Amino acid sequence: MSAYENDVQAIAALKTTAGNHWSAINPEYAARMRLQNRFKTGLDIARHCAAIMRRDMAAYDADSSAYTQSLGCWHGFIGQQKLIAIKKHLGSTKGRYLYLSGWMIAALRSEFGPLPDQSMHEKTSVPALIEELYTFLRQADARELAMLFRELDAARAADENAKAAAIQAKIDNYETHVVPIIADIDAGFGNAEATYLLAKKMIEAGACCIQLENQVSDEKQCGHQDGKVTVPHEDFLAKINAVRYAFLELGVDEGVIVARTDSLGAGLTKQIAVSKQPGDLGDQYNGFLDCDEVDASQLGNGDVLISRGGKLLKPKRLASGLFQFRAGSGVDRVVLDCITSLQNGADLLWIETEKPHVGQIKAMVDRIREVVPNAKLVYNNSPSFNWTLSFRQQVFDALQAEGKDVSAYDRAKLMSVDYDDTELGRLADARIQSFQRDAAREAGIFHHLITLPTYHTAALSTDNLAKGYFAEEGMLAYVKGVQRQEIRQGIACVKHQNMAGSDMGDDHKEYFAGEAALKAAGKDNTMNQFH
Repeated sequence: MSAYENDVQAIAALKTTAGNHWSAINPEYAARMRLQNRFKTGLDIARHCAAIMRRDMAAYDADSSAYTQSLGCWHGFIGQQKLIAIKKHLGSTKGRYLYLSGWMIAALRSEFGPLPDQSMHEKTSVPALIEELYTFLRQADARELAMLFRELDAARAADENAKAAAIQAKIDNYETHVVPIIADIDAGFGNAEATYLLAKKMIEAGACCIQLENQVSDEKQCGHQDGKVTVPHEDFLAKINAVRYAFLELGVDEGVIVARTDSLGAGLTKQIAVSKQPGDLGDQYNGFLDCDEVDASQLGNGDVLISRGGKLLKPKRLASGLFQFRAGSGVDRVVLDCITSLQNGADLLWIETEKPHVGQIKAMVDRIREVVPNAKLVYNNSPSFNWTLSFRQQVFDALQAEGKDVSAYDRAKLMSVDYDDTELGRLADARIQSFQRDAAREAGIFHHLITLPTYHTAALSTDNLAKGYFAEEGMLAYVKGVQRQEIRQGIACVKHQNMAGSDMGDDHKEYFAGEAALKAAGKDNTMNQFH
């Protein structure tokens, strides 16, 4: 017997116990509503999704072709439509998540208006967006199940028993739109206690996976901008511990922590690490500082000194008070960051790079895996990269290294449309197409995400609509470019009343009031034009 049928019987038993004053309650309707609200709390969602991520991580360890993917989103509706599209086109949500980007919250969700990615937005907007995303995903479940319930009732009414059984099987084996969200907590919005408190709110909203970066919280910069400042390892590990304690306190034992290092592009630190003995983490961190050897007679007011190898060294300090790392030390710092994080509570890594290059990522991961063999990455397939230019440069350089004739191409002008249909352009596009597969196989990338896709798609589609609508095309710009495409491609939102829940509302009115229900889906509803 299915869970649905069990619920029908259980509620029928409750109705019998309650007596005549429950006479209007239909147990099957109540069971349907219960199934449409499978996830009662954000913690239910967090536990469900954490188990999914753990299974997916194990599957990737066994087979690197089983990598996972996600797209970033800044509104519940956007996240909902991604999952509806995934189920429509691919048939399953397996291996497909959502990404919650701190950059997009700052740019699109702050009460201050658009802000740079510097943790200046309200930290409460992070759990608020997680809750919003799951509200829309749960509504997608409720809507799709409601349509199945209607089909089931119609099949039963027509005595089509085989069809009814098939629909009932779809209900019993229903795959939810609720999937893991990798949620960006930036640098933790303060000290470790602040990180713990915010992590709790995020988990209570449904987060099963929290991504934390090793920048200084009050100096935080976008990962693809200059001026990044990192913290000593002990400070970062305290925040990793804070997130783990938050998961454990709330009973999400399989919660996932992504430790992000920005060290590849960060040349500064705000503080000198505490070191108790040579070779400890603090000593290793300080070992990357750019220093000059000095003696006591050379000291100036406020100078800071460290001892290394029996020598007295003065770390180079900027007017801002920040200390400078040695040039060229970024890769070594990344490797140390990653190993340390995995050995002290993190589950996955995120290495922020300046370009999408499989060889570059692989070189770092190979070194990490010498110490932590099952190290796995989440990788930002960022719109901050010029993908076309980067891969055309990679192909140009590869062809040149192989002794091929590249005289037909100007490396300084590789973005030109003139190269779109050339061998170089086609080879570059093929590399872009296979980048995620190649990086999953060769560079240990378990999860590929695009941080800001809908920011850019919204801008592009709005530009195209405005260009035509406010010029000569008028209404044709909308009809031809939007509505006609929705109809022909079967986009559910063409029936926007249904998507917003009007048909479910009609079902509930019938449940609550029977024949007296006043429904919205009558013959005069213009949504009928889209049948």
